[in-house]
Amino acid sequence: MIRIGLYSEDRGLQPLLSSALGKEFQVLVKSNEDEINQMLDVRGFDVVILDLDSSRESLKERIAGSRRIIASQVPSVVMADDGLRTAAVELIQLGAYGFCRRPPSIRDLKTMLQRAHESSTLKQELRTVQKRLEVVSSCDRMIGSSPQMNRVYDLVRRAASLSASVLVTGETGTGKELIARAIHTLGNRAGRPFVPVCCGSIPETLVEAELFGHEKGAFTGTVGAREGYLEEAGDGTLFLDEIGELSLSTQVKLLRVLQQREFRRLGSNKLVPLHARVIFASNQDLADMVVRKEFRNDLYYRIDVLKIDAPPLQEHPEDICEIATYFLQQYSEMYHKSIKTIEPGAMALLKAYSWPGNVRELENVVQRSIILSDGESIRAEDLPSTIRTDQVITIDCYHPAGSFDRDLREYKFKLATTAVRDNNGNKTLAARSLQISRAYLHRLIRRDEAGPLAEQSDRDLGVA
Repeated sequence: MIRIGLYSEDRGLQPLLSSALGKEFQVLVKSNEDEINQMLDVRGFDVVILDLDSSRESLKERIAGSRRIIASQVPSVVMADDGLRTAAVELIQLGAYGFCRRPPSIRDLKTMLQRAHESSTLKQELRTVQKRLEVVSSCDRMIGSSPQMNRVYDLVRRAASLSASVLVTGETGTGKELIARAIHTLGNRAGRPFVPVCCGSIPETLVEAELFGHEKGAFTGTVGAREGYLEEAGDGTLFLDEIGELSLSTQVKLLRVLQQREFRRLGSNKLVPLHARVIFASNQDLADMVVRKEFRNDLYYRIDVLKIDAPPLQEHPEDICEIATYFLQQYSEMYHKSIKTIEPGAMALLKAYSWPGNVRELENVVQRSIILSDGESIRAEDLPSTIRTDQVITIDCYHPAGSFDRDLREYKFKLATTAVRDNNGNKTLAARSLQISRAYLHRLIRRDEAGPLAEQSDRDLGVA
């Protein structure tokens, strides 16, 4: 059923149209603009009929109301007699779908309403598809289809539609800035400035001047006035990376800015409003820093409204092939090489490696291998020695199907259990020695991943 909103002063028109149009249509008459808009807000109408048959005293107001309804992008059909054809043409030029003479031909009106509804539905579907493409485009360097990455994509999409603070956490090289850029691009601030700032790279004595800006003569060495990053971001997005590197005194001032949404340049008494959205990132555990009194708890709770964890590469190794292939295409073109593939042996080594430097390290390895390779594919010998060392794994191209994955799991299990034994059962120290996370170490020594070997090693190590 197509829901029709009738914007008309003629209350008697509604029963006539309802009867003539039939059961396919539901006609609801609204005599004023506020009633129509309330229904449009809750998507109560599919199409609106703008009836211009009014008293001369209210005609101007009726036409103005029709203009505003059309501006809301609801599909609209104008109905008027020949004397108001000029006004009807003006409304069509503003975006109304079509014109129907009053009194209407029911057949023509029904056809026009159906087509207006179909056109609106197709446009809505197109906008949905475009929104999905925007997500893909905005996350074009966030590669991967694992459950961990799909959760990141979902949170990025949710965060983009809000103005709440976002905290992006994760190890170095996991793509925290890419996540922040995707949030910016997908939100209503796209096209406005995106200002990335690495707090750890700014000398402590200059942090406040860089963030807040300064006036001429504010401190020794200033030549003139300068905008800070908060002001430079305008009504766009300010990305504060490594927020845990800020001193406690700077954290206090930043907290006040976030609470009051205003700040002062150094050396000035004039308040400057903060219009930018601020996204934060850290590779440190801020909650742990709060416990150690290295990070203010009030600032932590202010910025930790929506948290997005960028997963380390070792926790979604199923994405390594896809990510490596992406970098292969990118850098082969950049260096004018005809390298098309990564050989199975080389790919197996990439999958077996722990990647302490995460995606950034993988990018570096692929780039280096492309430079060194003389063939049309990357071979195992093109990889760095740290990856192709004999301790990682011995590749046998003649393993029967399925045995490679089993051998790889058993090898990783042996590495993990050996590290636990060498560190007297301390799993935290064992994870550090292997340069992997403690959570990943736990997964490596679980029985359901390693089978009988785990049971034997648990008895040897006392691991429960």
